[in-house]
Amino acid sequence: MLSRNVGHDILDCYLANSYNFKSLGISLVVGRLTLDTPYRNGLLSKFLKSRRQGLSHRTLQFYERMLTLASRVIGLDVKHQDVQRFLDSLNCSNGGKHGYYRCLRCFYRWLYSPRSGYDLSLQDNPMLLIEAPKVEKKILPSLSPEQVEYLIEQADRLRDRAIISVFADSGMRLNELTNIKAGDIDWENYTITILGKGNKQRKAPFTERSARLLKRFISQNGTEGNIWHLDYRGIETMLKRLKLKTGLPTNAHTFRRTFASNLHRAGLDVEHIMRPGGWESLAMVLRYTRSVKFEDSLRLYRRLETG
Repeated sequence: MLSRNVGHDILDCYLANSYNFKSLGISLVVGRLTLDTPYRNGLLSKFLKSRRQGLSHRTLQFYERMLTLASRVIGLDVKHQDVQRFLDSLNCSNGGKHGYYRCLRCFYRWLYSPRSGYDLSLQDNPMLLIEAPKVEKKILPSLSPEQVEYLIEQADRLRDRAIISVFADSGMRLNELTNIKAGDIDWENYTITILGKGNKQRKAPFTERSARLLKRFISQNGTEGNIWHLDYRGIETMLKRLKLKTGLPTNAHTFRRTFASNLHRAGLDVEHIMRPGGWESLAMVLRYTRSVKFEDSLRLYRRLETG
């Protein structure tokens, strides 16, 4: 799935741009239809339909919005120069440009594959000659156990305290946490069965603290639908309010990094962090624990300095 941070980069990129698509000199025609929107010729809708298996609804919406914004460089006769001019014209961060690049690359891989049904030559894929925009590798924040406890104390409602605790305990993605139902919770083993990225089922762990909060909240609010009786927008709104109140980062990805980082601080290796967190590769876990790696290196440096 594309991250929320990348999504904001792309939207900011779109809002900041003052480019004129006509000035790019691109005229994209399929048959007799000009590609002004993704649905005039069905090309993008076919692509989105091909993506449905294994992707979340939110990821599909992201692709749809992204490729709609880039619709001037979507077509059967697009050249790599067209795509390069489009990317160069964007007035935004390289993170935003990289998001456009990745979605366009995914689209053209499909278009120039046998799965699309257009019988195009693989070597004509315009993205083959486009270099990915360089992206800064920032050390993104995670929370200490003490900061997690502080956030729980500062939350306004029992529901919100339970959400924060489960986020920090389990490393769930926002969509995964949103869809928890009462029957998914194993109270004996302190795990929650979730359907994660790529429709892959896994068991996410939680602690005694979360168990207490969950039991109290569910006993007071029933078990209909998801246990929170909120959609993901409602959870995001609550997290934003808490950020304004505390000054601490509270988005879902911060809690995911917190989960990985605190397990790493406790001595777990990346392979044992990867499985309960639902990451696809060890490299992804290393990305999420980058801040801890830096702290470890700095601590060793200080020891040498004082020794």
